[in-house]
Amino acid sequence: MSGALAGLRVIDCSRLIAGGVLATLLADHGADVVKVENPRGGDPLRTWLRERGELWWKVYARGKRSITLNLAHPRGQALLRRLISDADVLIENFVPGTFERWGLGWNVLSADNPRLVFARVSGWGQDGPYRDRPGFGTMVEAMSGFAAATGPADRPPTLPSFPMADMVAALAGAAAVLAALRHRDQVSGRGQAVDISLYEPLLSVLGPAAAEYALDGTVKTRHGNQSDNASPRGTYRTRDGKWVALSASTPASATALFTGLGLGAMLDDPRFAANDARVAHNDLVDEALARAIGARTLDEMLALFETADLTASPVYALRDGRPHREPRLRQRRHRQGPARARARRPRRRARPRPRQRPHDGADAAPFRHAGRDPLARSRARPAQRRGLRRARPRRRRAGGPQAGWDHQNRVRAPGLSPRPHPAATTDGASSCARSALLLWHWRGCGRRSRRRSTRGR
Repeated sequence: MSGALAGLRVIDCSRLIAGGVLATLLADHGADVVKVENPRGGDPLRTWLRERGELWWKVYARGKRSITLNLAHPRGQALLRRLISDADVLIENFVPGTFERWGLGWNVLSADNPRLVFARVSGWGQDGPYRDRPGFGTMVEAMSGFAAATGPADRPPTLPSFPMADMVAALAGAAAVLAALRHRDQVSGRGQAVDISLYEPLLSVLGPAAAEYALDGTVKTRHGNQSDNASPRGTYRTRDGKWVALSASTPASATALFTGLGLGAMLDDPRFAANDARVAHNDLVDEALARAIGARTLDEMLALFETADLTASPVYALRDGRPHREPRLRQRRHRQGPARARARRPRRRARPRPRQRPHDGADAAPFRHAGRDPLARSRARPAQRRGLRRARPRRRRAGGPQAGWDHQNRVRAPGLSPRPHPAATTDGASSCARSALLLWHWRGCGRRSRRRSTRGR
């Protein structure tokens, strides 16, 4: 895997949305994510849209490897502790206290792996009066005040049509996990437990509503698409039955909008001259805009958006294909841009690279080549310059690939004559860094031998 989080190992024991999306965000940036599922049925997310190919599961399980463990059984608990022993992050979203009941609490896991970051996702947090309550996103969206503030005033409180509380918690949780990893790597050298509730992140995105209530007891009522902070703002129907959305939250954008729609005279009215005055008369503003936009088709509005530079856009559905067009175009530009830059550079012949089995330095296997010997060219050139026949690469031994330097015992196995650089045996270095250092030093030895051979002539 490549990406900013390449080399980060994550164990995902969560179910459904919030914890799974948190792990997916880390996987999208290169982390190695191992998904742990129950042997009896797996993640319940697999049952969502199963008749259509488990679409929810395929979207939010991308970039992960999956295994099954029965965490309620001692054998499964022991296997999970083995997985966690060299992991960076563990994610779970069971009811608070479940992992402690299984003998997998923070005190146990941090003793096994002091560098572990333990992300614990729940509806209401690991402590507090609601910790034992079920924590589905619908209940959080209702109790946080989101539903009460959403929808028309004469209609019931409105819930989102997608798992909004889970998504917001996943985004907040990903930021918290990255902060804990940075603190571990830069400050303390130890991991920590991260308590992520669905309730608090959603409450934080509601803005200053809670602060307003604490200040003077003000409780905002729901009023459809209108805003308490800026006017005009809302969705409006065109003459051909389409919809447009607009927002004019600055004086310049409001002036451009009223002028473009032929309503510039309204700005001379004290009721509509300033933003706070328009917010107080939102219904009158909406009526005027609905008449002006209802007299135009969507194409006419789109042309007006471009020519007058209005802060407005059409309302598209997925069937229109527009919501997917811009991401595809951005991806195409990102792919074509670097490709054009590479095409201008002189083409170089690719050099073979040695391959090495991954190890952690403590139990290092001998360095091995697969395929052609990458040092054959450097050994062949001195022989050719002396007029001798073309030197051939050393043959593989009958027992397997050529052997090289033994990192742990620091002895040279038969098959490679140059002496490795001592820095290549530094404990804790990655396998890629070791192989690069070895290859660099071996090539340097080849170049020095050629210089010595030419001086002797």
